Amino acid sequence: MNERRLDRGLGHLEFAMKTDVRNAQVVRELDRQRQRELWRAALIGICLVGLVLFSAWQHFELRRLHYQTVQLQQERTAELMVRRHLRLEIATLAAPRRIEEVATTLLNMTRPAATHTEVIERVRAAPAPRKSVVASRR
Repeated sequence: MNERRLDRGLGHLEFAMKTDVRNAQVVRELDRQRQRELWRAALIGICLVGLVLFSAWQHFELRRLHYQTVQLQQERTAELMVRRHLRLEIATLAAPRRIEEVATTLLNMTRPAATHTEVIERVRAAPAPRKSVVASRR
């Protein structure tokens, strides 16, 4: 409802005038141009939001992969150190001096005398027979 107040120069006179406006019969026309602009703006907004979300997803995926790469590099470095340590341990355990020490102290073995040593010559394999000599299987 509409209210009006009047103020006169000599005195203060106030009254309210109520007007009843009926909008039930008023039908507004659909503005096609404005509706098209609204849909266009909504579509552009949706595209921009999609682009921002895609960009953010790519960014966070890149960061996750970077952290994973750093973690894998650290694990690889640790594994290489373990590998070096194991190779050094193998070399230490396979040293002839250590093997001799273990054999003499723990296993109570003795060095053979010069008269007990025997030289074994390697036997060479005979050449393969010709094809005509080999029998075929059935």
